[in-house]
Amino acid sequence: MMDWASGDLYKQQFDIVFHLKCKEINRIYGEESLEEILSYSCSLKSDQISQVLQEKPEKMLFIVDGFDELRLPQDDHLKSLNTDLNERAPPEVTLCALLRGRILPESSLLVTTRSTATDTLSKLLKWPQGFTEIMGFSSEGVQKYFQGFYRNEESFRKAYEYVKANETLLATCSIPVICWIICTVMRERFSDGSDLTSGLETTTSIYADFVSTLLEHHCQGLSQPVPLLRSLGQLAEKGMLEQQVLLDEKMVYETVADPAGNPFLSKFLFKRRIHQETMFSFMHLSFQEFFTALYYVSLDEKEFEEKFTEVCLKGRFAAVVKFLFGLMNEDTQRTLKRKHGVCVHPNTQNILKDWLYKQRDSLEILRHLFELHEESFVKEVLNEKSDVSVQFRPLGRADCWALLYCGQCCQSIKQLRLLRWGLTSEKLVVILPVLHKFEELKMKAESYSDMAAVINAVLRGRTLRSQRVNIKGPLVNCKRFNPALREGIGRLIRRSSVNLSISKELSRLSAGSPSPTPPPGNWIHSISMTMLTRAWELM
Repeated sequence: MMDWASGDLYKQQFDIVFHLKCKEINRIYGEESLEEILSYSCSLKSDQISQVLQEKPEKMLFIVDGFDELRLPQDDHLKSLNTDLNERAPPEVTLCALLRGRILPESSLLVTTRSTATDTLSKLLKWPQGFTEIMGFSSEGVQKYFQGFYRNEESFRKAYEYVKANETLLATCSIPVICWIICTVMRERFSDGSDLTSGLETTTSIYADFVSTLLEHHCQGLSQPVPLLRSLGQLAEKGMLEQQVLLDEKMVYETVADPAGNPFLSKFLFKRRIHQETMFSFMHLSFQEFFTALYYVSLDEKEFEEKFTEVCLKGRFAAVVKFLFGLMNEDTQRTLKRKHGVCVHPNTQNILKDWLYKQRDSLEILRHLFELHEESFVKEVLNEKSDVSVQFRPLGRADCWALLYCGQCCQSIKQLRLLRWGLTSEKLVVILPVLHKFEELKMKAESYSDMAAVINAVLRGRTLRSQRVNIKGPLVNCKRFNPALREGIGRLIRRSSVNLSISKELSRLSAGSPSPTPPPGNWIHSISMTMLTRAWELM
């Protein structure tokens, strides 16, 4: 919005830009028109907003921030969304009417959301629509952030070198809030003289260490750790169940002692029409989810099972479930018990294990196993599976690390099928060390160069000699190639799918070693692969 207001972005495209925060819309009760909803977050007067909405909707941009935090209406409300700009309805229904294009269909929308809510958003959002994934900090961005955080050159160099040496930790730092947490934890460890990155392996371990650091150094004078953590967990759960990120002052004071002095909570003023209210929120939504999980694992077996059964039915609790698995890690449990007196019931892990056996989504299983980070548990669960298949969602960078870890722990998985576009060369580098463990590989590459990278990895002998590999790439027009190459590879390119049957002879051939006369099929295939790879390199 600042770039637009400064004339640096979309200057000619939009005459006015509105910013709507979903977490604030959740706090609006009763029935409201779009004009009334905008008055909560806009400095324009009601009559001015009304006039603006009537003029040139095609020159209007709505930025809808945090769709994943929106309290969505029931399906029957979505089927009968209003088309009248001035009609009043529950705020979330009015917003959904805007998103679907039932009101102001000519206007433009820019919606931010967590990736967990993209499927829901795509079904609701009007067309045409497009999705862009914000990848977070690059490696250079992480370095720049560390430098700005520490200021002191020596501290910056020492901290960054430690993180840079740990590829998993460096990848985790691409998420800005986690990068900040890691920097904070390491700054405290500088003064303690302890190992800078010890125990920082998963998202849960990073959050648990951060909470321990704040309890030890910044919660002096507050209640004892167990009552404090329990009260924060109860408050977090209340907000999760009510789908609220902004929490009422009354509810917060009834649950948490001295919330204004609590480092995990943020206090601010929330604008009403003619007055302001004091509200609280956790420093980040992820902390609300973490404290909810921490509260659940502190319950006895019966209470935990009841709570867990309830949250599994709610899609918005996916991050809570992920934290639950992370809190089952033995080292994390020991730390929580030793430092804060939080005891996990012995049967809690079995409840989670039984639930995981019933899951069919391979990607979710891998994510939870990586978060738990217990090799024996990984082997036990994956011994029941013969294949890993990712079909309905792209493979993210964090998913690649989960696949790498689980592949290193387990020998029983025979098939790996990555059947959604999105396998880039960067992601391939992460999972490359375990590709040889799978007898059958089926992949879809993002681009021709990425497809070539997969082929090169196979032909260089990094996979099993008996391995069956199918690599599918995007369709390509052969006219883009050098005319001399068209005739030899045109048929193969148009098919945009490469089947490799790795034999002993081909493995030796790709490694450059002498080979007896190979079977004609293998020989022709190896030449085709060489030509194909070279063609992509020349594009």
